[in-house]
Parts: sequence; structure tokens; C-alpha cells
Amino acid sequence: MRTAFKTAAALLLSTVSCAAMSKGAYRNFNAAIYIPENATRQLADPTVREQQYQRVAAQLRFDKVYLESFRGGQFADEASLDAIKKYFNSKGIAVSGGVTLAAGGHGGQFGTFDYEDPRDRAECRRAVEMAARHFDEVILDDFFFYTTKSDADIAAKAGRSWTQYRLEKMREAAEELVLKPARAVNPRVRVIIKYPNWYEHFQGLGYDLDIEAKKFDFIYTGTETRDPDITDQLLQQYESYLVFRYYDNIRPHGGNRGGWVDTFDTRYVDRYAEQLWDTLFAKAPEITLFDWGTLAAPEAIGAGDRPWSGTQTSFNWDEMLRSAAGSSAGAAPGWARVAGWSLERADRFLGQLGQPIGIASYKPYQSSGDDYLHNYLGNIGIPIELMPEFPAQAQLVLLTESAQQDPDIVAKIKRQLASGGNVVITSGLVRALQHRGLKDIVELEYTGRTLAVRDFFEAYGAGAGTSLNEPGKAAREFLFPEIRFYTNDSWTLLRGVGRSHGVPILLMNRYSRGVIYVLNVPDNPGDLYELPQPVLKVIRSYLQADFPVRLDAPAQVSLFAYDNGAFIVQSFRPEAAAVEISVAGAGVTIHDLVSGAALPAVPDSGAASHPAPGAAPRTSFHVLMPPHSYRVFSSASRN
Repeated sequence: MRTAFKTAAALLLSTVSCAAMSKGAYRNFNAAIYIPENATRQLADPTVREQQYQRVAAQLRFDKVYLESFRGGQFADEASLDAIKKYFNSKGIAVSGGVTLAAGGHGGQFGTFDYEDPRDRAECRRAVEMAARHFDEVILDDFFFYTTKSDADIAAKAGRSWTQYRLEKMREAAEELVLKPARAVNPRVRVIIKYPNWYEHFQGLGYDLDIEAKKFDFIYTGTETRDPDITDQLLQQYESYLVFRYYDNIRPHGGNRGGWVDTFDTRYVDRYAEQLWDTLFAKAPEITLFDWGTLAAPEAIGAGDRPWSGTQTSFNWDEMLRSAAGSSAGAAPGWARVAGWSLERADRFLGQLGQPIGIASYKPYQSSGDDYLHNYLGNIGIPIELMPEFPAQAQLVLLTESAQQDPDIVAKIKRQLASGGNVVITSGLVRALQHRGLKDIVELEYTGRTLAVRDFFEAYGAGAGTSLNEPGKAAREFLFPEIRFYTNDSWTLLRGVGRSHGVPILLMNRYSRGVIYVLNVPDNPGDLYELPQPVLKVIRSYLQADFPVRLDAPAQVSLFAYDNGAFIVQSFRPEAAAVEISVAGAGVTIHDLVSGAALPAVPDSGAASHPAPGAAPRTSFHVLMPPHSYRVFSSASRN
């Protein structure tokens, strides 16, 4: 079977990297703390420095700090940088530099340099040169993008789109204002660019994961997803894992140095821990905690809104408190202890996880469409491995609307199918490609109409379908795009029905040696979480037909899988969830990697789909997942 997994050389490099890090604070990763410029100025005072260090170090083991010398027009006291470096080095802590190339803002809106303004260009260059004089490694916090539309910008744009202008301008700025000046001051310097979490919209503001990302010595990943409901970006929890995997495929073999998490917009303490864990589940070699001032604050942290507080969850508030009792911090635990406790828990088993695997999905550089849909799919238990190049060696490729950016995408779909592989395309991609050659593969029409459905049926071939509505649960209406197809040319595997009319939710068509599937996505992708669980089971059974492990679970239970048979089940639900784990193979055993306990196999609850003839047998197991918790397993065949 063809795969999209990393080469043996990459796996060897990962093993070597973990071994090299084993002498640090943790066995399987490095931990760093970012010190913003205002905190750098505070640390110039030796008394404050000692007090803050003792507060943090009593709660959190860490290997490194990034010491910022410029942020938003403010320069740190240059004379104090070397003294602060010397202090941390005396404690066995490595020190690198940090720069935030931002320029204030308006009412909370982010402001950036105007890269057509000579004064802003000079200040950018000065900030980078100052950092390079003091540090052999410098990271750019995630504000190296472009928002201004001054008269100079408008004139320089000269007929180009804002996207094209900004991409070209920021490539020039990276070379002329950052990399060349830094290397001229310090030929040894390595410059890292941190890319944030809003990857769907990067190109519109000049962030470039292709040419620009390859100019820098390394990249870094913003894995902060914060709260999925109250923040303006509405980033789903799975993204803390997926975005690191995507950037790791952009700069593989150690080019992606780590993940970055902050404490902002956290309604309950578990949400912070989840971001840390999911970053590490993605196999980040380093994790950076933002920021020093928050971690060093003397105030005690509160648990937040935790209606599950009486349940034994993965983040155990009481155990965390006990772990801090009697520490030399001299105060109740703060965010630093939450981070330290969470990192310690994950470090117990990370070394037993192989290379992450998932459904290969292609998102071209500078593309948008079906925004962040991969993370919603991850949150319904479908593991995704997001890639910037078409994964031609994968048996099944998932393509969302963002694939339209590739002008050769239809030809690539044809080649995939002709070689015996399968392709899943979303309704958004149908809309984008229906007049760009898709009809040469399958004649479909995205009509532009939306239909409300309340009943769901599984079907394979002609005849009546099997109801997938959940007994005893009142059905609500869902809005789906209408997709027209030719009866007996394409076949619905899963359909939604409302008022005597229906839409395909999962559709199939055979082409050459392969099968093309259409996944119809609700108008609101968040409605994926509200679909009946049997509907989700059907979708998973086709998208993960040959995948080593899959789940039958309610939405907001995620799966992280690895190529050595290890896997993690993580629930983001506020209540307990019953989960059936299906592992490929007969007579398979699984055991908990933390407790060592083996799980008994159970009879399969019955596939709600029609497996291909000759499909391999599978073994099932039942687990009850507590709220906001994960469990780590390893599978093995008895044969």
C-alpha cells in the first residue's frame, strides 16, 4: 500500500534529535520561555531578576529563554542584555534573542511597519542588527506581516493585487531588512521566523510559507488556539496539532524548530494544558511558552469554569496543587506550575510515539478555501496530515477548496485515480472546479442552492437506505449545499433528506482504477459537531477505510495516530464520552502506555457502511473518555 509517511532518514533524524535533547529539562523536547521587551527591561534590575527567576524555576523546568530586544517601537536597554544573558547562562539556561517587528496599532488592532516608509525600514533594520549583535540565534515573533495601505503603498502596488504586492514586498523585506543586516553584523547568527496560527489568510498580508519560509534558517509554529468559541478567530482545538504538522511538512528534517503557546483567552485551565499537549503530540522538538511576565507573576492561578471538576480528568487540578505544595516559590501556583505539571505528564510517554500519520491532504502554498475545515474534521476524529505538495504516494488524498489554487489540480486528480488511488473532494472544491475540468472526471453541479435536511440515510447501490438518525433524539435541521449528479453514474453513500427532497452528503464515482468521493460540508462547518454519531461513523469508515485505527465516537473526540502502532484518543467534550476504537487486524491487542493496562477486545458494533470486498478484519475496544482528557495506547498483533 502506498503511503505519505516520512522517509527512514527523517525518522532517524528525529530519533537522533530526541536523544540529543535527553540531557535537558525533559527527555523528549526542549522547553523555552519568551521574554518580551517590557519584561527584558524589568530583568535589568538584579533584584527583580532573581525574584522572578526563583518564582518561575520553582514551578517549571525549562532549558532556554528568548530575550526580546525590540517590540512595537520600544528598544530594550542594550547595555543590560549581556548581563541578563550571563545570569541565565549561570543557571544552565540557554539564551537566544527575540524581535517583534510591530508598530503599535489602533484600538487593539495590530499595526505593522510600512515597508515603503524609509523610517520604518530603518527601524526594522536597526532592531534586527541590535539583536544579532548580542545573540547567535534570533526569533521573529509573529508580526512580520504587512497591513498598511498608505499612499506610498498604494502607488507601489501598481496594479497588482494586494496579495501579490505584499508577498513580493515581504520577500524583499526579509532579505534586505532582516537576513542581510543580521548576517552582516553576526555571520554566525541563525534567524528563525515564527508563523502564527491563521495560516488560511497568510498570503493576503505578505506571509509566505513557500519562498520566504525557505530563506530563513528555521521556522517556528504558533500553536496557540485559545478558546474555540469566544475568540475572534474561532480556531478549533485540533489546530494546535495540525498546524505544527503542516509547517513541519513545509520545512521538514528539523527546519521547523518548535511550537508556541500562550495563556490568553482561557476560560478553564484545561484549555491551556490541551494546547501544550497537542503541540507535543505533533512531535514538536521544542515548545515555547509566552510569556515570562505571566509565568513570573506572583498571583495564584484560578481553575476557571470547570463543571467537570469532580471527575478524574487528564488535567488534575488537585494533583497539580499538591505538586506545588512546599515549593520554594513561597506562593500558590501560577501559570508556570500549570505548564510544568502538564509538560511533565506528557514527557512520560512521548518517546514511545512514532512518526505522526493521518489522511494525506494537500493545501497548496498561498491558498485559501474551506477555511480551517481540516481542523473541524480533526475534531470529529479524522486524523489529518496536511501537506504543501500533492501527496502522489498516498492511497487516499483529501482535497478541500484550497486545492483550487493549483492550476493543475484536475490533472493531478486524474493521475491519482488512474494509478489506483482514491480522492476525496469537498463540496467547496466542486464549486471551484466545476467549470475548470472536473466534469471530465465526474459530471456534477454545485447549484448554489441550500437545502435544509433533518433525516440521514446510509445507502450503497439501489434501494431503500438505513436510517442514521439517533433513536430518542429530536432531529434538528442542517443546511447543506445542493449538488446535482446523474443517477447511476454517481452513487450516494450517505444522504440527507428534508421535506421529500435530499442532498448527497457522501457521494462516490468510479474513474479508471480509482474512486472519487465528494464530501458535502454543511454551510456552517461547526454543524459537523451536531450530526448524529452514526453519520460521522459512515464518513470515517470511508475516509479511513484502510487506516490503522479509527473511532466510533461523538464529535469533538480526536485521534492522533503514529506509524509504530501508537495512538492517542483525546476528548474536548465537557462530559464523558463512550468511544469504540477499531484497530486493523484480527486478534490485535492494545494497552495503555501510561498505566500499562491491557484493554479487552469487544465484538464490533457493526459497520454502518459497506466495506470493499476483501477488506481486512478489524478488532474493537471500548473506552470511556472523561471530559477534556486523553488516553495513549499502543497496538500489537498476536500473530
